[in-house]
Order: sequence, then structure tokens, then C-alpha cells
Amino acid sequence: MSDSPDPTARPDDVDFGYRQVPKSEKSAMVRAVFDSVAPKYDIMNDLMSLGVHRLWKRIFLTALDPRPNRTLLDLAGGTGDIAFGWLAGGGGPAILSDINAAMLAVGRDRALGKGIAAGLSFLNADAEHLPLPDRSVDTVSIAFGLRNCTDKPAVLAEARRVLRPGGRFFCLEFSRVTVAALVPIYDAWSFKVLPRVGAMVANDADSYQYLAESIRTFPDQETLAEMMREAGLEQVKVRNLSGGIAAIHSGWRL
Repeated sequence: MSDSPDPTARPDDVDFGYRQVPKSEKSAMVRAVFDSVAPKYDIMNDLMSLGVHRLWKRIFLTALDPRPNRTLLDLAGGTGDIAFGWLAGGGGPAILSDINAAMLAVGRDRALGKGIAAGLSFLNADAEHLPLPDRSVDTVSIAFGLRNCTDKPAVLAEARRVLRPGGRFFCLEFSRVTVAALVPIYDAWSFKVLPRVGAMVANDADSYQYLAESIRTFPDQETLAEMMREAGLEQVKVRNLSGGIAAIHSGWRL
């Protein structure tokens, strides 16, 4: 699959998978994708990662190091896995934030089903423009959400803004495979199998095609690390998971 730039792209265009679209339109297009996949979001993650996302999230939650005296802001929080895991691990108050109301509704329903109420709040907000005060949370996380944001540097800058000094930002995201032998297998799964399975399971091949493409257009490990540094985060670290299929990036506000 080619990921070369679209020759018809305009200067203010941004990626939407392999397509270039006006920056002003991307958020609505991403919202439509997640409106479509929200009811089967957990199945989608199982399909995209062959179930390994559950292990990655456990590793991610361990890295977050939940503590009772710390507040978590989970951006693009989706169906609540990270916020729920934070609370279950003994963390302090958690804010489950998502720009997509349909995804947030799934998270609320799951919280009710699990009997989770204390310490959990919901925020329907754009991660690029958070309605939160400066220096108001201790930890900011985003899992499998940054690649869908239109202005990624703005998200990173907002994460730093709302962190208290000594706070930490964490990102779990599909990344660039570092084991050469895995590349053809992973590509075949992503572009040949996954859209067909998405069509069968969710009657939505196009959304799954976009999601596969969005992984390939997301910055590689070092590029994202440099973007975090440019946003003012310090002591940035990268941990590859499953041969770079996913990676955890972390950085401090000092």
C-alpha cells in the first residue's frame, strides 16, 4: 500500500487515512467513523490488534502508576478502559473525556454496568481545546486516540498546559513496526483481512479501512517523541510493544 502524499493536496489539507481533506472537515469525518463503530468499539480493537490491545492496556496502566492522590485526565477515552483501570488500580479521581458523544455514551453505559460512579466524571470535549484550568491534573493519558486528532501538536500542548508541574503525559498508540519479518504479515492483515472482517462484523468496511490507514500515516516513534519535546514535555521516553506494532510514549511537565 502506498502512503505517498496526495498530489492534489492543498496546503491546509490534513490526512484522513491516505486521503487529504480540508483541515476544517477532518473532525467531522472522524466523528462519523466513531459514531459508526461505537457500538462495536471493543470488538474493533480486538480485530485490529488480534486481542493484544488488552495486554497493551494492562502494561499502559502499570506505567500510569495510579495513586489515590493523583487525578487522571483520559483523552479520547472512548469506552472507558483506561479510566476504569485507573480507578480499579487505586487511582484518584478520573475524568473520561472524548470529543465523540456516541463513544462517551458507551463509556457511561459501561460504567453503570460495572457499578462505577465514585471518582469518575465525563467530559465531552475536543482534546485540542480543553475546558480545564491550567495545572489542574496530575496525569494525562490518551490510548489509541491521538492518531485521529486533527492537530496533534495542539493536543500535546493542551496536555502539558493542564498538567501540574511534576505531572506526566502518556500516549499508547499503534506505531511503526520495528521487526522486518512482521511487516508483510501486518500489512496483509490490516489492508486485506481487516476491512472484510469489519464489513462482516460491523457492516462497515470503510471505517475499518480508514482506521488501518490512519495507523500508517501516524508519526513514527521518534517523530512523535520530538513532537512531545517541542510541546514542552521533558524526559520523553518510548517503549515499543509487540515489535513496534504499538508504543508507549511518556513525558514530564517539569
